[in-house]
Amino acid sequence: MQNVAPNSTDHAALAARIKEWGMALGFQAVGISDTDLAAAEARHQQWLAHGYHGAMDYMAKHGIKRSRPAELVPGTQRVISLRMDYTPPKAADSWKVLRDGERAFISRYALGRDYHKVLRSRLEQLAQKIRAQVGTFNYRVFTDSAPVLEVELAAKANLGWRGKHTLLLSREHGSWFFLGEIYTDLPLPVDVPDPGHCGTCTRCLDICPTQAIVAPYQLDARRCISYLTIELKGSVPVELRPLIGNRIYGCDDCQLACPWNRFGKMSAEPDFAVRHGLDNASLTNLFAWEETTFKERFSGSAIYRIGYEQWLRNLAVALGNAPHNSAVVGALQNRAQHSSALVREHVAWALQRHQPKQVTRINTGNAE
Repeated sequence: MQNVAPNSTDHAALAARIKEWGMALGFQAVGISDTDLAAAEARHQQWLAHGYHGAMDYMAKHGIKRSRPAELVPGTQRVISLRMDYTPPKAADSWKVLRDGERAFISRYALGRDYHKVLRSRLEQLAQKIRAQVGTFNYRVFTDSAPVLEVELAAKANLGWRGKHTLLLSREHGSWFFLGEIYTDLPLPVDVPDPGHCGTCTRCLDICPTQAIVAPYQLDARRCISYLTIELKGSVPVELRPLIGNRIYGCDDCQLACPWNRFGKMSAEPDFAVRHGLDNASLTNLFAWEETTFKERFSGSAIYRIGYEQWLRNLAVALGNAPHNSAVVGALQNRAQHSSALVREHVAWALQRHQPKQVTRINTGNAE
């Protein structure tokens, strides 16, 4: 295809083509927004001031670059936002797994290949298609990999609206999708945002196991199970451990409860298919993995990022919450002298949970 000089480009026609190309590359929706995030910046700064980001220092260290795209990537005029469904078609029913205390629940987005790699490749392919059409232009692709307010940008691009659980929601796809962005200096026409359709519903707030959604559109990450099992590197607060249940990587409860997710679609991406039976695995089996097994099976997976020590920590908490039986206790005892102090601490807590409850007899003074 012959290159067209940027100053002669029909940007409305180009925007339409970008959306067509994006869909052909496996995205389910493509939208375009400007870079004005002033309102979102104020909300983000307030969220940080409350300390809701916990140990996620990276949420604050880039300052206003997160909410000012042109300061992160100079020259940015527009953001192309895209979404891609991720629900694997043959995954075990989430509610059934959550109700079985001997099984491990892993957030459904993490059952297959690392989404960062999948989306980044597709975004780069889209950028190359644009380059073939218009010639050299400035751009940078992102997928949950830099200081980007992706939900706010996607909402501005009419890919959905921010739900009360703080995730993006779509009428047609619920919230079971990944987001990616292309920052560009092309002056493309922008889309009109959706005002939102949560109404008076509070199911996501009501179901949160740790009550991390402290108010509509406000998440205290320090209580969120996704934060506790993925982002937090040290000890899980003792008072929150029983509330984690059998969730060993992430938490989908707020999404499972959301009425809009009845419209969620199964992913057609082979990369997001379930690997190694992780949709319905036994806690004791996973806890028996050695580090070599962890690295081998999670190569190319988002779960690899938390590391083996944190993996065992999460499983120890879940085993502490599991129904009492000899297999669970035996699995914990096998790790009681683990080389990691973090693992030993959580194993000791879990074993204590499986100790027989002390029954106190009250002397009523009556003769027997």
